[in-house]
Amino acid sequence: MAKLKTGRHTSAIKAWRKSEKLASKNRGVKTRIHDAAKEFGALVGKKDVENAQKMLPKAYALLDKAAKSGTIHWKAAARKKSRLSARIKAIAQNPSVK
Repeated sequence: MAKLKTGRHTSAIKAWRKSEKLASKNRGVKTRIHDAAKEFGALVGKKDVENAQKMLPKAYALLDKAAKSGTIHWKAAARKKSRLSARIKAIAQNPSVK
């Protein structure tokens, strides 16, 4: 296809459209991860160990899927998973400490 009257190439327009769609998808994934981490943090704050342990695999799944699709780096996902497990381990071993 030839250039449009505006002087932009159609391939550039298509690439822009694609990047907008992917950015929107990635934003949704990151929002779900953030919300899950926040909910997990609230459970840890209440020292609700059993519900936090039920929530942990769901958070892990979100992080793994995001890393698999390239939304976040795999090492970032591993770091976040490690921090989540460290928080739950801390309240499981010593419920009096935050």
